[in-house]
Amino acid sequence: MSNVTLTIGGREFAVASAEGEEEHIAMLGRMIDDRLRAMGASAAGQSEARMLLFAALVLADDLHEAQKGGAAHPPEDASAIAGRIGALADRIEKLASHLEEAGGAS
Repeated sequence: MSNVTLTIGGREFAVASAEGEEEHIAMLGRMIDDRLRAMGASAAGQSEARMLLFAALVLADDLHEAQKGGAAHPPEDASAIAGRIGALADRIEKLASHLEEAGGAS
């Protein structure tokens, strides 16, 4: 395991990462930060928890739109989005497994 420092909404977060996943985690952090910046004033000045909640809601809405066949951001086709979602789900499961293993080792 290694750590990746993400800057989201002007705040830094250290996140544990499986070996080889560091760049992917950094890219996900940039996606979240980009979504927050796109929200502009509505996300600015919020508490850390509220800011991350807003980002999670926006990303969940993107996922929902992709799953129902629409697209919140139309430049990508549905099959490309579905492929990315599948790959992300696999990575999330792998990371969750690593976290569970690390928690059981304590």
